[in-house]
Amino acid sequence: MNLLSPLVALKNLGQHWRRYDVSGDEYIKRGTRVWLRATLALFSAGLATFALLYCVQPLMPALSEQFGVSPTASSLSLSVSTGLLALGLLITGPLSDAVGRKSVMVTALLMAAVFTLIAATMSSWHGLLILRALTGLALSGVAAVAMTWLSEEVHPSALAFSMGLYISGNSIGGMSGRLLSGLIADFSSWRAAVAVTGCFALAAALLFWKILPPSRHFRPASLKPRSLLLNFRLHWRDPGLPLLFAEGFLLMGAFVTLFNYIGYRLMAPPWSLSQAIVGLLSVVYLTGSWSSPRAGALTVRYGRAPVLLFSTTVMLAGVLLTLFSHIWVILAGMMLFTAGFFAAHAVASGWIGPRARRARGQASSLYLFSYYLGSSLAGTPGGVFWMHFGWNGITLFITAMLVMALLVGLRLRRKYL
Repeated sequence: MNLLSPLVALKNLGQHWRRYDVSGDEYIKRGTRVWLRATLALFSAGLATFALLYCVQPLMPALSEQFGVSPTASSLSLSVSTGLLALGLLITGPLSDAVGRKSVMVTALLMAAVFTLIAATMSSWHGLLILRALTGLALSGVAAVAMTWLSEEVHPSALAFSMGLYISGNSIGGMSGRLLSGLIADFSSWRAAVAVTGCFALAAALLFWKILPPSRHFRPASLKPRSLLLNFRLHWRDPGLPLLFAEGFLLMGAFVTLFNYIGYRLMAPPWSLSQAIVGLLSVVYLTGSWSSPRAGALTVRYGRAPVLLFSTTVMLAGVLLTLFSHIWVILAGMMLFTAGFFAAHAVASGWIGPRARRARGQASSLYLFSYYLGSSLAGTPGGVFWMHFGWNGITLFITAMLVMALLVGLRLRRKYL
């Protein structure tokens, strides 16, 4: 076999991509080379975003020990990131409507990677929280815009599947961030874990910059406060969008609460698992990389609301399984919970673009604002339930949010949206 053949193949693929003509009004269709290029770019962006955001989650016990803070306080290392990300979405979404999608996403991802590298050097708890907040603020530029880019550029027949692949990148990113940081922290330190994640995200950002196709259907919108307010009111008057915003809040609040505190539970008796083993449990995220594109495809056959309700029910079944004491049953519950979450999120997020009548970037921002606000507002208070009632309290807290999510989903179904 010629050792140069892989290089030749890569060169030929690059030439095919460069020959792609970005003129005209055609949407990107599934199976084409440009679809592969766009999918790979957004997959890498989603992977890096979730790796940067959630790399600290398995490190929370180590951060508690390093800085002498409680589990509730340690969860702030994630909550400040998701909270600032939520606030940033209110800015970066409308900003992308005015200046363009790709430039906002590339700048945001590069800044987030740099902030993470600096965070690895922080010697004070407050300094670390400030850098984590800046990381979340920067990541809002990716989270707000990626779904909008897909809804504008991909052919409607392939949109649900493409959105599912993007969400699967999120799930693998969340797994990679947790897995790598857990393993590295156990054999080295939390600083090394954060630094490696930052380097990984920097490489993903450069790949994204290089291969994401330019926008072909982007039309600049006004950044005038009056226009933003009119669009904001339009979104909230829509019969379906506010319900989807509520779904994002409840689903993400439930998801992040479980993974914030499952490490504390499994590192305590009778399991007494190591930091590395707890990090390895992040492989359950692979179920999300399978379920999210699958859910997108199922919506074409069964409709969005039924798939959303089924996925939320799977989450509920998963969290109830974690009440058992056998480690394999707990792992099965985590897998079901994760698969259900990413499927539900893929359906709800993919519903925003077709539902919004205009200013889709702002509509996506409002959904993700609610989504990450759920992470920030639910994740830290969940620690109160953990400290006072143990895992039974966490399960009750998550179950209440999922029951509310089911009620919202039933209302969506009744409206035949």
